[in-house]
Amino acid sequence: MTESNSGDERGDAAQPRRYIVSSSHLVSEQAAELSEFEFGLIIAGNAFGRWVVRCMAAAGMPDLSTLDVLVLHSVYHRARGKRLADICFVLNIEESHTVNYALKKLCRLGLVQRHRQGKEVVFEVTADGENCIRKYREVREACLVSTFSSLGAWSTATWRRWPRTCACSRVSMTRRRARQRRFEGFSRKRRRKLRRLRTQRFLP
Repeated sequence: MTESNSGDERGDAAQPRRYIVSSSHLVSEQAAELSEFEFGLIIAGNAFGRWVVRCMAAAGMPDLSTLDVLVLHSVYHRARGKRLADICFVLNIEESHTVNYALKKLCRLGLVQRHRQGKEVVFEVTADGENCIRKYREVREACLVSTFSSLGAWSTATWRRWPRTCACSRVSMTRRRARQRRFEGFSRKRRRKLRRLRTQRFLP
């Protein structure tokens, strides 16, 4: 009889939550959700990289990497000449040699040209580069923007409320988890009573 009760108690014991992460050994008990957020950043970053590469390939330049595409757009930004340091600062890249290699590659492909302004080297997009970016924009409008627009018309006011809505959802989720932890700490008899009351509340 005692063994049966202990078995029932083990069955009712709270099961540890399983987190969706890429490195379980890094999950901290104090901030487990942070590992899930990091995993989401990894997935989103890789997905964005594939998207820009395939979008540029559809625009007629299949040999560019993710960094090449980002550097090309950064050089063309506001139609102003950019220095190597400017591009690295905007893209938050510390390894300037990787950006320098991307610029050399874009120059070889005829998409970017370099010239001197005094003692500094400035990069600008060529006519072929502008044509490539224009095609990239057309593909982006046809594939990404149109799909996003089909999800529903979002007004400017809705976009402004979006961060606040996410914050409120996060607070609600935290409160629900706190209530769940308190519920799991109750005795079996009290949990049965709470379940019965919760069920009766929704009955007609």
